[in-house]
Amino acid sequence: MAEKKHYGGIGIAEALFLVFLTLKLTDNIDWSWWWVTSPLWIPISLFVIGMGLGLLWILIRNEDARK
Repeated sequence: MAEKKHYGGIGIAEALFLVFLTLKLTDNIDWSWWWVTSPLWIPISLFVIGMGLGLLWILIRNEDARK
């Protein structure tokens, strides 16, 4: 029988968030909560922007193909 491998754990973004959160809650940094949570929302934002640009590129290409 094949051995099943389970990959898990946290990634770099989650680890950075936990470090920033700990530092913020222990008053070691005086950052805005926006920057403390930035490891969570910046990758999502970049993904959404990339998907939007890709969709825009596809729509422009299809419009040019119709002419």
